[in-house]
Amino acid sequence: MEDNHIYQYSLLNALMDGVSESGVTVKKFLSRGNQGLGTFVRMDGELLSLDGKVYQLQSGGRVREANLEDQIPFGVTTNFVPQVTKQVSLDSKDAIDEELDQFNAHSTNLFMTYRITGRFEKIKARTVKGQEYKGQPLSELGDKQFVDIYENIEGTIVGFRSPRSWQGFTVAGEHLHFLSVDHNAGGHVLELVASGVSMGMATASNVHIELPTSDDFNNAKLISDDAGIKKVEG
Repeated sequence: MEDNHIYQYSLLNALMDGVSESGVTVKKFLSRGNQGLGTFVRMDGELLSLDGKVYQLQSGGRVREANLEDQIPFGVTTNFVPQVTKQVSLDSKDAIDEELDQFNAHSTNLFMTYRITGRFEKIKARTVKGQEYKGQPLSELGDKQFVDIYENIEGTIVGFRSPRSWQGFTVAGEHLHFLSVDHNAGGHVLELVASGVSMGMATASNVHIELPTSDDFNNAKLISDDAGIKKVEG
């Protein structure tokens, strides 16, 4: 993949329909980029990919390094090369949008990708336990998510911002996952506060989507549930 081109496997709407029995391998996913987000088979936890390794952020705050043959039913990655890096202070998750807009004021309908590293005063993050039965929709898993608050914690956030028109194809707006520097905590970021962290940013205008060929995907309705996505993705 070329620098800052986005590779995505499957569609968020497929997860909303519970399609997560199989996917692309971790090995293939790593060949497409150096940082990414997603989930694992049966939506067992959150995925964060960082510099040649994929981590499974499991319910309860546990973290494991994924095996190369583990499968990813939905994932987004890029070969991230920052176009600008700066020290920022973030008083909320919304402040990420402000920094991205300052970097590129003409990116409303483009994709943005970023990496934030340093010590965070507060991270509120969630993880999901995984499907209890085949085809269980993501919206139901969100009702039983594990949420924890980490304070004064060092680590890395990997994030993507997608245009509103792409809701259902992916997560419109901000989508970001956190991994602590000691690899002992992480999850899908719901809230954050940080002072003096490093934020690298890049604009992405090329998106490559690979769709599953399974019967489950072919039979899915794939109708966007905007309210359901916003509820589960925070």
